[in-house]
Amino acid sequence: MEPDSCRRISRKDINHTNGDASYSCADDELDPWTAWAYKPRTITLLFIGACFLIWASGALDPDSSRSGDVVTSVKRGVWAMIAVFLTYCLLQAPSTVLIRPHPAIWRLVHGIAVIYLVALTFLLFQKRDDARLFMKYLHSDLGVELPERSYGSDCRIYVPEDPTNRFRNLYDTVFDEFFLAHILGWWGKAIMIRNQPLCWVLSIGFEMMEVTFRHMLPNFNECWWDSIILDILLCNWFGIWTGMRTVKYFDGKTYEWVGISRQPNIMGKVKRTLGQFTPARWDKDEWHPLLGPWRFVQVLFLCLVFLTVELNTFFLKFCLWIPPSNPIITYRLILWWLIAVPTIREYNSYLQDRKQVKKVGALCWLALAICIVELLICIKFGHGLYPNLMPIWLVIFWSSFGVVLLMFLVIWTWKLHKYSEKKKQ
Repeated sequence: MEPDSCRRISRKDINHTNGDASYSCADDELDPWTAWAYKPRTITLLFIGACFLIWASGALDPDSSRSGDVVTSVKRGVWAMIAVFLTYCLLQAPSTVLIRPHPAIWRLVHGIAVIYLVALTFLLFQKRDDARLFMKYLHSDLGVELPERSYGSDCRIYVPEDPTNRFRNLYDTVFDEFFLAHILGWWGKAIMIRNQPLCWVLSIGFEMMEVTFRHMLPNFNECWWDSIILDILLCNWFGIWTGMRTVKYFDGKTYEWVGISRQPNIMGKVKRTLGQFTPARWDKDEWHPLLGPWRFVQVLFLCLVFLTVELNTFFLKFCLWIPPSNPIITYRLILWWLIAVPTIREYNSYLQDRKQVKKVGALCWLALAICIVELLICIKFGHGLYPNLMPIWLVIFWSSFGVVLLMFLVIWTWKLHKYSEKKKQ
């Protein structure tokens, strides 16, 4: 949330913002209806939090708070520890480039990301069987081996021997939980990336990842019409199209924010309140992957991280026995979306303004760290679970692709070097 009539501080005026946007508002510039949300309440919240801990822990009356169930006590202690840390992050963590609906919300996301990273690190040091049992503490339905579904076992669209539904294969695929997830996922990615060609590179790239790893995960084994028509040409296209339409809508808006109290009527106040959950301004992301070899590598790195995060979803699900319908999958995707929103902004600012932004933002660093630890868990816990070797044609294809890409970058760099030398003469 950015207070109305706030003055943005120049980066030259401050040296402690760590590359993030900062704002300064005098008390008389704050809207009366929202001024309370921007005044520091750290000591007050510290006192309230201490009172809550006294009540919840039974510190003043330990005899009455004793419980014979050690597991329950440990769970309560862990949740209390998490609550204390998140309260600290809410008040004291570094702010991100995002200010809506309130900077504290994104500080809270920062804290949740740190907890997730720490939990993943703990999980990484466990044995695979112990990690699967540990997941039962998160959800009682976990810890049970699951059958993996193969979408490519029968690729017929018309099944004449099925008396109930002769289009059973198509029906089951369309009404699968991943169908809607594809559309919503690509709508969100288009809003974050704001570049249609880059979205299509990621869309086609993930389908190539499914072909590459289908010898390892059964549910990557899809029919050609599922992968090409339903995924790329229907779900991904519709998600990217609606996402870019959303981007175009916000990009064309004129942002003149007026405080809630100064709205002339009730409807105006309601619209302004809802507008608090929309961007304060819409920054254009100029990726320019063809600006030079190094920029091409930087944008390619972004694509690789995106694809790795998506692949981690399926490999974690497979290694830890988490069914697609389990809420933990949904929680992880929501968390990644909340992390990715400021991460993309921070990374794009880092690429566009290297003179002012000397290093990537805190959430950008956290996102990369989480991606790496998730990948390490997939590698460690997946050891021995994939008996089938990668087909030789895939090895040749990706090896050739890597060699061609490396030659392309070397030739591009050499030509630019020659051009710069000619220009100096």
